[in-house]
Amino acid sequence: MSEKKMTSSRKHHLKSLMLQIAASRLDQEAADAAAAKEAYLNDNCPPLDLPSSIEDLQKLCKELHQKIDKVDEERYDADAKVTKGTKEVEELKFKVTEMKGMKKPALKKVRLSADQMLQALLGSKHKVTMDLRSNLKQVKKEVKQEAAAAGDWRQNVEDKKDRKKMFEGAEA
Repeated sequence: MSEKKMTSSRKHHLKSLMLQIAASRLDQEAADAAAAKEAYLNDNCPPLDLPSSIEDLQKLCKELHQKIDKVDEERYDADAKVTKGTKEVEELKFKVTEMKGMKKPALKKVRLSADQMLQALLGSKHKVTMDLRSNLKQVKKEVKQEAAAAGDWRQNVEDKKDRKKMFEGAEA
């Protein structure tokens, strides 16, 4: 079943329709958020009546301080819940990584001489020098005379003449 490709004008038209719908939905969400905020403020914040006498003003200030303290306690409780939740999330992440197994980081190759390794292991107090080449045996290379003699091809040809005669004699 072959699918026909859309023309560019059709794609452009569909794209513009989608953008219009998305813009209208964003506007609607913003209006809904503003309405919800207004309703919350109307429920929780009654209109302010400023009293005329000093005693009524002091009473109003005390009430406002009590409300502020109550809101501050709620904020503190919410903050404590959030920190507790984040700690639980961190603990759960740690448990998950433990269950999966820790991945070992890729180690970098470091070139150290034997002296540097010993110094790293034993510390700077101990000065140990390790010359590995001093303990090796000296080997003398002896040139074999046979190999040197075999290198001359004329001599080999003369040695092989007798063999050639042996094979020729066998045929006849």
